[in-house]
Amino acid sequence: MASQDRLTPTVLHQSTTAPLLRVRDLSVSYGRQEVVHEIDFDLGRGRSLALIGESGSGKSTIARAVLRLLPGGATASGQVEFEGQDILTLPERRFRPLRGRAIGFVPQDPSNALNPVRTIGVQAMEAAALTDEPNAAIRKALVLETFAQVGLDNPQRVYESYPHQLSGGMLQRVLIGLAVLPRPVLLVADEPTSALDVTIQKRILDLLSRLQQDLNISLLLITHDLAIAAERTDTLVVLQNGSVQEAGRTEAVFRSPSSAYARKLHADVPALNPDRYAKLRDPGLRLAKAGDAPKIAVSGLTKRFTVDGNILTAVDDVSFSVPGGTTHALVGESGSGKTTTIRLLLGLEEPDTGEILVASERLAGRSHQSLRAVWRHLQLVYQNPFTSLDPTWSVEKLVREPLDRFKIGTQKDRTEQVREAFANVGLADHLLTRKAGALSGGQRQRVAIARALVLKPDVIVLDEPTSALDVSVQADIVEVLLSLQARFGLTYIFVSHDLALVRQLSHTVSVMKRGSVVEQGSVADIFDSPRHAYTASLLESIPSGIVGPEPLTRTKQIRALRKEKIA
Repeated sequence: MASQDRLTPTVLHQSTTAPLLRVRDLSVSYGRQEVVHEIDFDLGRGRSLALIGESGSGKSTIARAVLRLLPGGATASGQVEFEGQDILTLPERRFRPLRGRAIGFVPQDPSNALNPVRTIGVQAMEAAALTDEPNAAIRKALVLETFAQVGLDNPQRVYESYPHQLSGGMLQRVLIGLAVLPRPVLLVADEPTSALDVTIQKRILDLLSRLQQDLNISLLLITHDLAIAAERTDTLVVLQNGSVQEAGRTEAVFRSPSSAYARKLHADVPALNPDRYAKLRDPGLRLAKAGDAPKIAVSGLTKRFTVDGNILTAVDDVSFSVPGGTTHALVGESGSGKTTTIRLLLGLEEPDTGEILVASERLAGRSHQSLRAVWRHLQLVYQNPFTSLDPTWSVEKLVREPLDRFKIGTQKDRTEQVREAFANVGLADHLLTRKAGALSGGQRQRVAIARALVLKPDVIVLDEPTSALDVSVQADIVEVLLSLQARFGLTYIFVSHDLALVRQLSHTVSVMKRGSVVEQGSVADIFDSPRHAYTASLLESIPSGIVGPEPLTRTKQIRALRKEKIA
């Protein structure tokens, strides 16, 4: 971006006092390739700023430049002033005392950020050493006090636990606690909720907002979700390909985005545009004729497991039916029974009681060979396209493999069917020779859909099919799925914790909690008039993009609007 085209620094000034963090002309290169181009922004004391953009936009690279955590071979130029001092020019020995003490960091993935073979307490005491408190007993007391402050109910148990013994939400609270323990004045949070259920996400964001207010911490939030940024930050910087597309006060950018890219991000956020795909989705309702047998019928399904001598009921008397050509969503938090239900549906587990019918055919009591015929018409698209596709196979082999396994048609027929499936998901033939690692996340998920589609199934189970993708890529995949449904009359079972996406994609929904269905019906009825308190709490947790003066005030405003709808 040429200097005359860049936003002037005054666009992002938040007060007349000196900002805590002042970034000017920041550029970052990996070798000879510049990936961040002359970035400017200010972050005031006690204020919040979001860096927004898709993968590859440069937002995490900017955060790591501020933290001086760029990988080897990367170089940063420009100015990053923290409390008036340019930290890019500081020797490492002078910057190291700032990292952790004055500048805290909450990474994206708690499972990778914590050492799995050391207790939480051992790792927490390392963070406590940054407080310069000489007494070990007092340091431990500070750790336990901080764990309580971030909402961990039993701090001593958490202290004694290993990471694998805690849930994802608890681990993220641990990381936030360790980051704020030394009482930094700046907290950098890199996608801190992207891997969490919607209700846990809300709790973590509420926690960050409360800590920011209580401790007067400045927050630099990295996110791809415009709705979250609108609710939680004072200022936005919208990035694409390492350049600023738009920046300014949150309300101004959110209400009237001036750049085409910011407008696209706004349009792609499911919570902000619930009826975006209504015309594409509604033909499914016309395909489902009154009196037709449902394509999927689940009745009285129960599954128990024995864990450490205790009986755990993972699925408890679950029933639902799905008309042909429509989408039925299973929603709920982790541990609600969604995954076990689809494993039962796919024949990967046997139910203890209950019945499953696919196209009026019972699954129970069938031979393996007979089940193969059913499985041909019941396919699965996995959650993560980065791990579900064999990296050693070409894309053509990946899509062709189901045809080979079921011995369908001649070699020529299979080649033609692979190309047809590829075209149906909007991929060009020249990609067929590539390996999955050479494709983007969106392209990989299209390959996964083509692989499921190539057998011409009646039913496709979608297991969180977009949760690993950026919001804009997610929008492209949703459009592909709905177009295929309208064209071929496909029936979808959609498993998700993203209720905003469920509203865009689905016709009916079952809300699950601890193995049971607490509420089900049409998406419109459930979302507009939830009857169960648990459903209402899930809906309340959806980021709405409401912009207000303070983060917690915005959260209360959202809650009031939700209650008004329920009433």
